[in-house]
Amino acid sequence: MTTPSFNPPVRTLMGPGPSDVHPRILEALSRPTIGHLDPVFVEMMEQTKGLLQYAFQTENQLTMPVSAPGSAGMETCFVNLVEPGDKVIVCQNGVFGGRMKENVERCGGTPIMVEDEWGKAVDLAKVEAALEQNSDAAILAFVHAETSTGARSDTKELVELAHRHDCLTIVDSVTSLGGCELKVDEWGIDSIYSGTQKCLSCTPGIAPVSFNKRALEKVRNRSSKVQSWFLDLNLVMGYWGSGQKRAYHHTAPVNALYGLHEALCILQDEGLENAWMRHNKMHNALKAGLEAMGLTFIVDEAHRLPQLNAVSIPEGVDDAIVRSRLLSEYNLEIGAGLGALAGKVWRIGLMGHSARAENILLCVGALEAVLSDMNAPINTGAALGRVQQAL
Repeated sequence: MTTPSFNPPVRTLMGPGPSDVHPRILEALSRPTIGHLDPVFVEMMEQTKGLLQYAFQTENQLTMPVSAPGSAGMETCFVNLVEPGDKVIVCQNGVFGGRMKENVERCGGTPIMVEDEWGKAVDLAKVEAALEQNSDAAILAFVHAETSTGARSDTKELVELAHRHDCLTIVDSVTSLGGCELKVDEWGIDSIYSGTQKCLSCTPGIAPVSFNKRALEKVRNRSSKVQSWFLDLNLVMGYWGSGQKRAYHHTAPVNALYGLHEALCILQDEGLENAWMRHNKMHNALKAGLEAMGLTFIVDEAHRLPQLNAVSIPEGVDDAIVRSRLLSEYNLEIGAGLGALAGKVWRIGLMGHSARAENILLCVGALEAVLSDMNAPINTGAALGRVQQAL
């Protein structure tokens, strides 16, 4: 008996990631595989770097995709910039600040935690106090767009604070790249990482990163070896550096990089600011429908991400049953809460190709139907009309 080929169902992905993959990207993934040192592929690599510079709004020469998921982008920043004994101020207002802490510890650094309530933005006053109390700190690390809560922190102000205290910055933009305002050079961000499976509408498995000259100076002047051979920028740049001459480092995921290249072409075609506006418009339409049902968001509007919406689950409603029914009856995926928010919120993603009017109408209509059938305490009959008005 032979094992049959795997044919996944067609789903609408409106969770915290991955998002729906654009058909142009799926087609790009199917193109013929060529060698990772082929001159034609090297030419595409250069184009990809330039397209990533546009997405990040940077002229950093070291802007490239790491051949692994967003978590490896995070590790690339930490293992290259954190040395044993370094003191790193880490902001945590959700799950992913906790992962930053883990990275600092595994690099032999000392994390100084600045903690805020989940669903809130990073408190600038707390960060300033931590910087003043730890004048020997080397780095400030924080999440721009916290995927576990849907909260956006003031990256520009946080970077300015760090630089006033002579700290480098490591910024998580996994959920923000391509979905909301992000300006690496204008805001002075020293190092940043992201992922392909969120607002870029690409498949998971690649992690865009960017380092400025200030960050690279620390990498080049380390007193100890980078603990990861695979993620050591001093070695990786032999392959991803400028020019046609490339040194073998690893076999790049050729077809996955075709997909990223196409995703970035789509972003360029739409225009970065247009993409930001689309995500915001779709968020407002979703918000209109959910609020018409009587559902509420856990993040204050001033700090709310348009692309990741954390919505309170109505009293007496079983989180898992609702998500299971949406998946089985409507082929619709939304996300569960993580950590302290498990069972308390749904995370509804509007990222990249998922941020479309038809998806919002499906999501709001399906959610209303399931909740109404379960006799949940919601208002019925007005939600879809409010969505259409907002659109």
